[in-house]
Amino acid sequence: MDWGMKNRLSKLIPGGRCFFMPIDHGYFQGPTRSLEKPGETIKPLLPYVDALFCTRGVLRSCIDAVKSKPIVLRVSGGTSMVGKDLANEALTTSIEEIIRLNVSAVGVSVFIGSDYERQTLLNLAKMVNDCENYGIPVMAVTAVGKEMEKRDARYLALCCRIAAELGARVVKTYWCEDFEKVIEGCPIPVIVAGGPKCKTEAEVFQFVHDGMQKGAIGINLGRNVWQNVHPVAMAKALRAIVHKKASVKEAENIFKENNR
Repeated sequence: MDWGMKNRLSKLIPGGRCFFMPIDHGYFQGPTRSLEKPGETIKPLLPYVDALFCTRGVLRSCIDAVKSKPIVLRVSGGTSMVGKDLANEALTTSIEEIIRLNVSAVGVSVFIGSDYERQTLLNLAKMVNDCENYGIPVMAVTAVGKEMEKRDARYLALCCRIAAELGARVVKTYWCEDFEKVIEGCPIPVIVAGGPKCKTEAEVFQFVHDGMQKGAIGINLGRNVWQNVHPVAMAKALRAIVHKKASVKEAENIFKENNR
């Protein structure tokens, strides 16, 4: 592995494990609840996360360039919640801009099985082609849009393997039953996405713990952290599962101890 690539990945994934926090939801949702002012939302959470996943607009306007965590830059988009199809994405950021912002990695969504499958896979391939020249890792995001029923092991394994075959260095995907089947078929590191906000903290701890036990290297959770009534307690508990191999029960205790 090239020195630059290895250096960037080591910052994003310290010790081989990672807790990324996405705050990129506004690129298609607008001012998401609890993320109306991203800079204020993330300030108390930064000590517990390894990297932020965001757009260039939020990066420039809301994140301190001096005290920043490593950045995974969202570089695909072009659709919204009120549009016809969230899968109809294009690349939104040039390689020159990526280099100018000095980010540690970029993230591209792929919508496999949608009408825009080929387009989004070619978006990923182009970004890999551009970024590999400069030692910048590309994270593929296996998005499924509004079609939540697609989140099964067979579908997600297909998505992750295709992303790996096209050259992504890391893939972000959803947890599912039989998650080990997704891991077994993917030759690159897998990060567990959060998806919609869960009803209880225990539900979040359970799927994160299961995903880590079955081979994921980390998590990329946003709404289940910063939309929680006690976001700092949530971040501390999740960090313990990821970096200290805490059990679900231990995570629940950490959450309870820090939400008083």
